[in-house]
Amino acid sequence: MSAPTAPVSPSSAAAARQSRSHRRGRGIGLGLAAALLIFVTVVLVLFVLFNTQTVDISLVFGNVQAPLVVALVIAAVLGGLVVMMAGLALRARGKGR
Repeated sequence: MSAPTAPVSPSSAAAARQSRSHRRGRGIGLGLAAALLIFVTVVLVLFVLFNTQTVDISLVFGNVQAPLVVALVIAAVLGGLVVMMAGLALRARGKGR
């Protein structure tokens, strides 16, 4: 003998289906984000392992020896700062009009 069930309205049934599919989509998104994070981590570790040789870096005020990976990371960070500053300057210029 089964327990009596309350009648389910069509709108509540649709809301339940939408909630389940929303949770499933969120789970897929989390899994994809985790896979992407693992992939990027592996690529970065390989990048560090293959770029350990020491290089000479000529600066305005002298020469420095550093591992290639450090020089590349510093160059990438400085490049990102230049792009960010250019974007801020263009945004401020656009708001002034």
